[in-house]
Amino acid sequence: MISHAAAGILRPLSHLNGGVLSVTPEITELKGGLRVVTTPMPTAQSVSVNVFAGAGARGETERTKGVAHFLEHMMFKGTTERPTAIVIAEAIEGAGGVLNAYTAKELTCYWNHVPYDQLELAMTVLADMFYDSLLDPEEIDRERTVVKQEISRGKDQPGSYVGELLGRAVYGDHQMGWPTTGTEESVDGLQRDDFVDWLQTRYTAPNTVLSVAGNTGHQQVVALAERLFAGSPPAAAPENVGVNGDKLPADRVVFDERPISQSNIALGLPAIARKDPDRYALMILNAVLGRGMSSRLFKEVRERRGLAYSVGSSVSRYSDSGMFVVSAGVSPENVLETVGVILEELEKMTKEAVGAEELQKAKDYTVGSFRLSLESSMALGQRAGESLLTLGEIEPVESVVARLRAVTADDVIRVAQRILKRERAALAIVGPSVDEPALRDLLGAAG
Repeated sequence: MISHAAAGILRPLSHLNGGVLSVTPEITELKGGLRVVTTPMPTAQSVSVNVFAGAGARGETERTKGVAHFLEHMMFKGTTERPTAIVIAEAIEGAGGVLNAYTAKELTCYWNHVPYDQLELAMTVLADMFYDSLLDPEEIDRERTVVKQEISRGKDQPGSYVGELLGRAVYGDHQMGWPTTGTEESVDGLQRDDFVDWLQTRYTAPNTVLSVAGNTGHQQVVALAERLFAGSPPAAAPENVGVNGDKLPADRVVFDERPISQSNIALGLPAIARKDPDRYALMILNAVLGRGMSSRLFKEVRERRGLAYSVGSSVSRYSDSGMFVVSAGVSPENVLETVGVILEELEKMTKEAVGAEELQKAKDYTVGSFRLSLESSMALGQRAGESLLTLGEIEPVESVVARLRAVTADDVIRVAQRILKRERAALAIVGPSVDEPALRDLLGAAG
């Protein structure tokens, strides 16, 4: 095995009295390529155990839409040692812990969070699920109904469903634009062989990261991992189909008309990839525009004009693409004006440099919220595992902070000009009937 210490997540700061506690993640690569990372928190009463597989919805085909997410469900449905979902749950909950999983576009994560003296149990249960799930055909058919109910529930939640539609508006008929849960038709067609093939080709050792954070030591975790996580195939996983960020769908406006009292708006623009050097400037730009009640969008759309109850922006980054999104919930009669105001605010960012005071506030907000997001063993375990899997490294917190602090007004306007282009904006709306031609005109997107 290959072992080395990653650069410290928190390094002592000379200008603080006594500095801060150094939390340095340590990484070991096991034989076969599976990576183990631990992040120590000596004062914690817990450990967070997270297994990341670089296998998300993006790797699916037209026929297997939803297989990554469906498999996530099935991994909880029984193993040889723990033959039912109840037995698996009771093993962790009986120790006072919690367990769950999630599927994203480019990864799936299985995790549990337990008292620190239950580390071996936590790792054993996850390894059991990972390598010895029964995938019983009767359970698959039973869970098929559950997954289809989840798909239906998602459609019944306009605020989240509009995000799914925006993916289609930005990426079109590419895996990145498909729903992570799949469709009812594709879920109906998935069989046991599809799950087995997915496990064998995607849940491989080089494509897997085990991340443990909390009150434990690296050597203890590695010793357990060598015994419990040796079953992954050593082969590399297949490459995902690339995204052509310059090619937008023929129709980048999607409407879902339904008789509800509020219109849910999501306006998105293709942005930058996970490793792009402009990611720090984009984080500051995002804070200026739409994070918090002091952001430009909140002040202009809600406080000054009273057009929306909720409005804000966010950034998503992937291996070769990304998305900048503005979301709002508005009364139907305010949709056209709200979209127009949002586009005006985006355009301002490309023409007028952010003032020194506003820039400093955005930096303070971004840095502060970033630090506060890393308070728990769960947060540190998730960050370390996802970073190692998707970036190949764990960037030290103080390095991120330094890069955020170094962003200038020129950086922000340059990135705004790179990304915030009206002719590249896509729009999704879920709600009552709207003036579609006028909205298309605003975006320059003829139907």
